[in-house]
Amino acid sequence: MGRWGVVAQVHQGESYRTEFVCRGRETKRQAVEELRALVHTYLPSKNIIEQWRHVYRFAGQETYLVVVKGVMSKWECTLSVVELVADSADPAVAESALREEDALPGVDDGPQDRVPPGY
Repeated sequence: MGRWGVVAQVHQGESYRTEFVCRGRETKRQAVEELRALVHTYLPSKNIIEQWRHVYRFAGQETYLVVVKGVMSKWECTLSVVELVADSADPAVAESALREEDALPGVDDGPQDRVPPGY
């Protein structure tokens, strides 16, 4: 099973939720392709009758902000590529992610996914 997927973080009014749109992709490229297709078709609710859609891409990231105006409300949704880097049921996932991180130059510059020793 792959470690890559796409999540949607939906905000509407006072409501906020996160859901997996797809998961289990073998490569990051597959997840990015899925993400790029979803930005034009994803609806955060089945009850939306779409009037218009604005799609914004965050610079330098595989993340998009999608604003959908329905007849009665406006929805904001962030679609992002995610990677599974730890799985308590399968420790090999974390080991594999760590090996890939060690092979990448400049990894220390970005966010750290590892739990520091002693926590």
